[in-house]
Amino acid sequence: MRNINPKRLIIVGGVAGGASAAARARRLCEDCEIIVFERGPHVSFANCGLPYFVGGEITQQDSLLLQTPESLKARFNLDVRVKTEVIQIDRAHRRVGVRELETGREYTEAYDALILSTGASPLRPPIPGIERPNHFVVRNIPDVEKIMAWSKGCQSCRAVVVGGGYVGLEMTEQLRHRGFQVTLVEALPQVMTPLDPEMAAWLHTELRANGVALHLGNPVVAFESPSAQEPARASIVVLKSGERLPADSVVLGMGVKPEVELAKVAGLELGKLGGIRVNEHLQTSDAHIWAVGDAIEVRDGVTGHWALIPLAGPANRQGRLAADHVFGRPSRYNHTWGTAILRLFKLTAGCTGANERTLRRAAIPFQTLHLHPGSHAGYYPGAEPIALKILFAPDTGRLLGAQAVGHEGVDKRIDVLATALKAGMTVHNLAELELAYAPPYGSAKDPVNLAGMAAQNVLAGDVALAQWSEVASLDPQTTLLLDVRRADERARGFIPGSTHIPLDELRQRLGELPRDREIIAYCQSGQRSYFAVRILAQHGLRARNLSGSYRTWKAAQPPESEH
Repeated sequence: MRNINPKRLIIVGGVAGGASAAARARRLCEDCEIIVFERGPHVSFANCGLPYFVGGEITQQDSLLLQTPESLKARFNLDVRVKTEVIQIDRAHRRVGVRELETGREYTEAYDALILSTGASPLRPPIPGIERPNHFVVRNIPDVEKIMAWSKGCQSCRAVVVGGGYVGLEMTEQLRHRGFQVTLVEALPQVMTPLDPEMAAWLHTELRANGVALHLGNPVVAFESPSAQEPARASIVVLKSGERLPADSVVLGMGVKPEVELAKVAGLELGKLGGIRVNEHLQTSDAHIWAVGDAIEVRDGVTGHWALIPLAGPANRQGRLAADHVFGRPSRYNHTWGTAILRLFKLTAGCTGANERTLRRAAIPFQTLHLHPGSHAGYYPGAEPIALKILFAPDTGRLLGAQAVGHEGVDKRIDVLATALKAGMTVHNLAELELAYAPPYGSAKDPVNLAGMAAQNVLAGDVALAQWSEVASLDPQTTLLLDVRRADERARGFIPGSTHIPLDELRQRLGELPRDREIIAYCQSGQRSYFAVRILAQHGLRARNLSGSYRTWKAAQPPESEH
C-alpha cells in the first residue's frame, strides 16, 4: 500500500459520501486539516426525505438538516465552506481552484489527498419546452422550497410527474397526500425498473387505486405553452400517443447522471457508463484522488460488471472506506447489490440483487420462483400476503436476486435476503435460516424459509415450474391448464381455458385428465398446485406448477381498459 500520509485533505461535495468521509477522516487524524467544499447551501441533509417534506409528513425543514457547517466545526473541527464550487483540479501541483458563488471570488487550495463526492444531477433530456416555468426537480432543499412555494394556495392543482423511478413514485404519493390531481408518465411499460414487470404490476394497481392517472410506455415528446383553450400554470405535456395533459406543475423524475465534469477535465479515467472509474480502494486513476457516491461506477455484486447504482447507503459506506484508505487502513469496497425499498401508499416494494433483465443481459442462467406467503402467522389477525420472488442459479442454488411487494413485512424479508445475497448463500441456506418467530411477527416457516424450501424442491426435481409469461402462448392441443382451487375461489376469477378439479377431489378424478398432454396446475398462490403436481407426477402424468399461480398471473394482466 502506498503511503501518502496526508496532512491536508480536501473533500468536494457533502451529503452522504462527502460528509461521511469528512467525519471518518477526523476520527482517524486529529491534527489533519480537513476542508469540505459544497456548492449548495447545505452540506449535510436528508435528500431521501425531501418528498416527505413536500407531502407534509416531515413538517419542519430543519429536520432535514443532519449537520450544519457550525455543528461540523464544533464536533469534528471541519472547515466547511458552503456555496463554494470547486471549478478545477490541478493534479500536477495537487491543488484545486475554487469559486465563491455569492461573491465570485476565486482562489486555490492545496491538498495532499482529495475525495470527490460530486453526486449525480437530475436528467433533463432535450425535450422541447423542458425548461419552462413550474418545472421542478427534486435534488436538494432549494428544489423542494420552490415546490412548496408553488403549492401554496393551489387548489385542485394538476401535477404531472414524469418518470416512474423512486423519486417519481415518492413525489406522486406525496402530491396525492396534498390533495393534488396527479398524473404519472413513464416512457417504459412499467414503473420501478429494478422490479420485474409482474412485480411492478402490483404498484400500477396501487397507483390507480389511489387516483393516479397512469400513462405507461408513452414518453413525453414536448412541453407546450398553455393557451386559453388549454389553460395551465405550467405546460401542456404532450405524449407520444398524442395525448395532451394540462399541468399546473411538472415534476421531472427521469433519472440521474453522474456529475463528472470536474473529474473529466482533470483527466481522471471515466468508465463506459459515464461514471468515475475507481479501484477496490475507491481510488481514481490518480493515486492522490478518491471518489465516492453517485458519481462513480461500481461493480455489480451479482454480475461483476460495472454499474451505476445511485443509492445513499452505498455512498455512506464508500465515504467511510475512502477515508480509511486515505489514512492507510486496508479498506476495500468490492460490490454494490442494489438493495432498495419504496413505500407507495399502502404498499411496500423492495428488491436486492439482479432482476431477470440483468441476468439475461449478463448471460447468467437462472431459475425463477414466485410465492405468496403471509406476513405473519395466518391464525393471528392481520396477516397479509407478500408477493415474493427469488432468482437463483439452477445448478448450485446460489441466490441471485429477490423482490417483494406487500402491505406488511416486506422490509424484514428483503433485508434478510440482502444479507444472504452478500454472504453468497444458496437456497439451501435460506431453508435452514433460524429466524425470529412469534405469531404477530412471522411464522414458524418464515417466508424466507419457504422460498428456500420451494427452490429446493425445484433443484431436487420434485417439481418443474411454469411461469406466468408462458400462459398466453400455451397450445391447448399439447397442454392442459388445471385449476385446483375451491369452487368459490374460481367463481371470483380464473385463467381462461382452464379445467377445474379441486385439489381434494383430484385423486378420485385422475381419469378425467389426458395422458397425452402436459398439465400445468395452478391454485391461488402455488402451494396447493405444488401438492397437485406431486400427486400427478406419482401417477405417471407430466405436470408443472404455475409459479405464483393465479395471484401472480392476475397481477401481471393489464387492466380491462387496456385490453
